[in-house]
Amino acid sequence: MLLWYNSRNCESEGGGKKMKAKREHGDSVDGERDLKRQRVVDSPSSPPEEPLVPYNDDEDDERRALNHIGSREEDGHRVESEEEDDDDEDDPYGLGSTLGRSNRQVEVRRDCPYLDTVNRQVLDFDFEKFCSVSLSNLNVYACLVCGKYYQGRGKKSHAYTHSLEAGHHVYINLRTEKVYCLPDGYEINDPSLDDIRHVLYPRFSREQLEQLDKNKQWSRALDGSDYLPGMVGLNNIQKTDFVNVTIQSLMRVTPLRNFFLIPENYQHCRSQLVHRFGELTRKIWHARNFKGQVSPHEFLQAVMKASKKRFRIGVQCEPVEFMSWLLNTLHADLRTSKKSSSIVHKCFQGELEVVKETQSKAIGEKKESDGEQNGALKITDGQIENNNVAAETYRMPFLMLGLDLPEPPLFKDVMEKNIIPQVPLFNILKKFDGEMVTTTVRPPARMRYRVTKLPQYFILHMRRFTKNNFFREKNPTLVNFPVKNLELKDYIPLPAPTKENEKLRTKYDLIANVVHDGKPDEGFYRVFVQRKSEELWYEMQDLHVSETLPQMVALSEAYMQIYEQQQ
Repeated sequence: MLLWYNSRNCESEGGGKKMKAKREHGDSVDGERDLKRQRVVDSPSSPPEEPLVPYNDDEDDERRALNHIGSREEDGHRVESEEEDDDDEDDPYGLGSTLGRSNRQVEVRRDCPYLDTVNRQVLDFDFEKFCSVSLSNLNVYACLVCGKYYQGRGKKSHAYTHSLEAGHHVYINLRTEKVYCLPDGYEINDPSLDDIRHVLYPRFSREQLEQLDKNKQWSRALDGSDYLPGMVGLNNIQKTDFVNVTIQSLMRVTPLRNFFLIPENYQHCRSQLVHRFGELTRKIWHARNFKGQVSPHEFLQAVMKASKKRFRIGVQCEPVEFMSWLLNTLHADLRTSKKSSSIVHKCFQGELEVVKETQSKAIGEKKESDGEQNGALKITDGQIENNNVAAETYRMPFLMLGLDLPEPPLFKDVMEKNIIPQVPLFNILKKFDGEMVTTTVRPPARMRYRVTKLPQYFILHMRRFTKNNFFREKNPTLVNFPVKNLELKDYIPLPAPTKENEKLRTKYDLIANVVHDGKPDEGFYRVFVQRKSEELWYEMQDLHVSETLPQMVALSEAYMQIYEQQQ
């Protein structure tokens, strides 16, 4: 019996050595797959097989993760599974390995001893959510002690390493808004951190939207500076004043602002530009910011990507080009089908009737061959031709109207200074009365425009800049315009309302006025905006916000204006 036992023992030992050698050297791919499958499936009721499995830290975490997927809540403890499993999938560095503890349960605690180390003065969530070490945007956490961004919170992650090296223990997930203590790994559930979550992702209710234009209270930031919600200065990163004045102008458009303050309105949209614009809108109107200004860095990155670097940091552009591109892009991204509308078109879209007169080559050649000098011909296919002129009438939508300024004088006056001419806004609005002829060079044509439908918000653009082969020139003509009660029906013939009880609203009030100062290539932009709650005017130039008089608004070189229709 003794001999038989020893030989059996030797055979099992020899077999174990062979199996161990085979697994260590990896003779076949199938053997490795079987090995991994065996490690996951084997139950604790087969202990003899366990010593034969070579230990691997990464695969052990993987096995524990797979064993945990099915469990959601045990013994009244909260178990992190769904969100953190997503993090593991997004995690190329094995950064979710903290969850590979027993049962992968994440303890939720309220009494964290490190909450007093949170430094709200250094927190800035305006920049892109990228890890400061790996430059990855997956599973990023912000250190609430120093404000830096790190990836993951597992034992091999950058956040875990930072917690050990720097002794910073409190981190917030920038996507899920959950706060964790590292290296311990438990979740912190404390109401004192709610203000940080509100700064990370500001929230507004429907009731708050109704009070925004009635609020007269100032807010105080952590640094002691006072600011008005909605009148927050925007950081000029590098020659981005053309973006800042456009954003500040659009923030006065109430329906557009209210739409983007509620993320549920556009949660179906996959466009990064739409979501970044919504985040920027919520930060500008948030009443509990940690600082009295906002940096549009994330929004600018989305603009660079969506415009294929047509608008980028460090290159000056015209606000009217950016406004036109932004409104059209937001509309295209928000609509659910080609025929559907969007909040952009509901606010800004009007309609023009265009009459285009061009020289008819075919008729001219026929007259030359027939020797006709003076003759009138009509063609009944939508075009009327008379004396070699073909007139075509069609309707087209518009989001803004471009106004032509009169040419400045070439000669100086007695004081050796150029006279700066002035022109009333009504004179240059006659371009759209349906009678004034505008000549185009390419292609040569005579155009007549007439407004047939007024939008709720009227955007006007004064064409101050002209380009030629040598340089860019600016027209300094001042435009005299009313700040309130701009009556359009006295200058533009408008159609009668289609419905019987509908009233034709033709009075407008100015809400934003973009101004250009300085030379054409070296100047800068600023904007005058109105605060509805007190009907006060503020001058905004990047970070500088100051109250001004309504009379000062009309004494500037207006470049782009937004008028609101009186209801």
